[in-house]
Amino acid sequence: MPVSDQVIAAARDHFADHCAVCHANNGSGDTEMGRGLYPKAPDMRLPATQNLSDAELFYIIENGVRMTGMPGWSTGTKAGETASWHLVHFIRHLPRLTGDGIQQMERLNPKSPDEVRQEIEEERFLQGGDVTPPQPPTHEHTGAHE
Repeated sequence: MPVSDQVIAAARDHFADHCAVCHANNGSGDTEMGRGLYPKAPDMRLPATQNLSDAELFYIIENGVRMTGMPGWSTGTKAGETASWHLVHFIRHLPRLTGDGIQQMERLNPKSPDEVRQEIEEERFLQGGDVTPPQPPTHEHTGAHE
């Protein structure tokens, strides 16, 4: 599959949304999840990954790696295979990823409900809307003497 700027951009977006939770946006594997795996998620910028053939990378994406935290992502569809080949190209691109590319990825990383609420509140504030002040934690009375 030929590589192009469009292929790299599509794969970057896919990687940010699906892969970065373990592998980090920059491919370092330095995330809470990546560090917590056994074995740890590899730094995909290093020769141990970059020296694998394209076919080996594709196989790993599609089938996973036994006895590790890397699952297989095969969907059994042509579109899924195409997405995996795009990811192969993006993995090759990781050593050259720029700070601008990482910033673009950060916007696509999955967010927790608390992060989403915070972003909504920030946007309301910036647009001059009312911002609900944070509510203090409530303590339910259990009937026990305190």
